[in-house]
Amino acid sequence: MQDERQMKNRDEADVQSAPDAEQEEQEQFAFLQEKVKSQEKKRGRGLFKVLWAATLGLVFGGFACASFYVLSPLMENALHAKRGEVTIPEDEELPEEEPTQEETVPEMPVLTVEDYKEMMQSVYSVARDAEKCLVSVQATGGTWAKGDVHGGGNVTGIIAADNGWEILIVADHAVCANAVDGENSPWTVTFYDGGSCSATLKKRDKNRGLAVFSVNRMLLSENTKNGIRTVVWGNSNIAQRGEVVIALGNMFGYDDGLGYGVISSKKYDELFADASCGVLATDIAVSPGGTGVLVNQKGEVLGLIRGSIWSESANQTANALAISELKPVMEMLLNGESVPYVGIRGTSVTEIVSEEQGLPRGMYVTQVVEDSPAMYAGIQNGDIIQKVGGTEVTGSASYEKAVLKCKVETQVKVTGKRRGNGGYVDVEFVVTVGSQE
Repeated sequence: MQDERQMKNRDEADVQSAPDAEQEEQEQFAFLQEKVKSQEKKRGRGLFKVLWAATLGLVFGGFACASFYVLSPLMENALHAKRGEVTIPEDEELPEEEPTQEETVPEMPVLTVEDYKEMMQSVYSVARDAEKCLVSVQATGGTWAKGDVHGGGNVTGIIAADNGWEILIVADHAVCANAVDGENSPWTVTFYDGGSCSATLKKRDKNRGLAVFSVNRMLLSENTKNGIRTVVWGNSNIAQRGEVVIALGNMFGYDDGLGYGVISSKKYDELFADASCGVLATDIAVSPGGTGVLVNQKGEVLGLIRGSIWSESANQTANALAISELKPVMEMLLNGESVPYVGIRGTSVTEIVSEEQGLPRGMYVTQVVEDSPAMYAGIQNGDIIQKVGGTEVTGSASYEKAVLKCKVETQVKVTGKRRGNGGYVDVEFVVTVGSQE
């Protein structure tokens, strides 16, 4: 009985242990199953992360490309403004010398034919090198009047600056006189090697007849980039009457004109509103409307040849605006600045004139340009300007410098004198400075 009872208890224990073993086995299997599921889930999450990262990368890349496309012109302009500033050093003027009663004429050396050939070859070499800074600017589009000489022709320009992004060219305004504002590239620039490229008008001053064109440097061939050079500025203040000069450009109706001669006079000026400019007159013939540059024997540019100077003369010669007096204005245009304009023509009241005629010192107004800021401010012929802003005016030269210090679209106080019944009285004007663009 006892044995039977023991066997029965053992069987019950086996029966009880069986479910436990089965449960344990199920738990082990479940553990394995859980492990497998976890690994599969991790793989799924990893793949999802990769796809998500790739999607984000594509979205970010697309956004970056779009941002670059939109912001690139702005950044390029900012970089241009940063590294594109052009500086042209002003030239010192020579002190005026008192005329002597007797002038000693230097003895001229006797030249042989060989000496003459060698001299001409040397001058020609200088001319060929100087031509590398010249271009031809031609109007190729825009609204041009039929038969317009300049609209279908071209003018000579000089490479004034190269900032690594663009080539800046100073040329006669005649080539864009009839252009409509907002036109993109109705001009073509041809360089020394014959390579050409479209150009845009950057800035202009109709008053002095100057224009600055811009050429994208990336559009030029390597041959053109390596062949061109920027201008070497000369000092027209120290140029002497009788000095040998070279005329280059479109003076005779074609682009590569070349002529030799001498400076025949430095006595006269070309008058503009608010300014005047000395003229380097030469004995070199020029066609009507011809343009070019005048260089010395070092290849330095002394002046800009303009056919309109004394165009009424029977015998037209290559006369040039003195470069030293144009440098401040060209520097402003090359840097994209507007040139201040008031609209007054006048003459200096020197100390001698003041004493002889009883006039106050300053600049005597001979003409107020129609529809100019000066006219709207109430300035009249016969007024004498003595101060512009905070700058004293003692004559036409100091008046021009005072105007150039002003900012366009700002109001400037102009003071001076006006003749009344009892003599000259103080007058004051508020001028809104404009520009001729």
